[in-house]
Amino acid sequence: MLNILVTVNSNYIPPLKVMLNSLFLNNRQERFAIYLLYSNIKDEEIKDLLDFVEGKGQRLHPIAVDPKQFEDAPVFRHYTVEMYYRLAAHLYLPEEIDRILYLDPDIVVINPIKELYEMDFDGCLFIAAEHEHTTKVARPFNKLRLGTPNAKGYFNTGVLLMNLQEIRKNVDMQKIYRFIEENKLLLFLPDQDVLNALFWDKIKPVDAYRYNYDARYYELGKLLPKFKYDLDWMKKNTVFIHFCGKEKPWQEKYKGELGKFYKEYERLL
Repeated sequence: MLNILVTVNSNYIPPLKVMLNSLFLNNRQERFAIYLLYSNIKDEEIKDLLDFVEGKGQRLHPIAVDPKQFEDAPVFRHYTVEMYYRLAAHLYLPEEIDRILYLDPDIVVINPIKELYEMDFDGCLFIAAEHEHTTKVARPFNKLRLGTPNAKGYFNTGVLLMNLQEIRKNVDMQKIYRFIEENKLLLFLPDQDVLNALFWDKIKPVDAYRYNYDARYYELGKLLPKFKYDLDWMKKNTVFIHFCGKEKPWQEKYKGELGKFYKEYERLL
């Protein structure tokens, strides 16, 4: 059984279904336990999600989170308070679970996930990828802003393998709350900033082009004369396509070519 963590509100249920559908279709040999941490979803929507997941032969475990837990944390633009729930997931998940893979709802899965899921943590708390093409220029600023002069990168939290066994031993939620309170005005990508600020030396890096392909980069890459990570390469090697940013493939105005992957899995619901 592979454990998957998702944290969404009602607005993100439709893309969540598409993400899960792509996960199930491209991992037909696997059985999944989907853990949903939520505080703003109606009972009838939970029932609908349960029917959807169980109809695919998988399991859904809805877990209600106290909405007051992060009530003072900053939220803005297309970010919601649910993004913080992954930071406290170990408090809500069953003790017997030793690892879980968090996935944002604005992702599609196009290849098997098992290689990443079973990867050795090498003593780290998390495994994640850095979108180097967007963070490289901002690294000095991020180090200064977050007080991490020795950090080697800035990791995206949209795909996050979590070492729950070690997180339970080493993560102090009071330290997280205190950091958020003291740095409210400095948090640009709130939960992501928290993870990179407090755990920069406890994150094992993986290849973003395989495990967290930023759909925005694909549009830029097509302009390069020798673009390695093209569509053919992606179909063979990429596991997760991540539609980062405010423009999403379920919006009518979305123009990105990779939106066709989202539309395909939406059509197959």
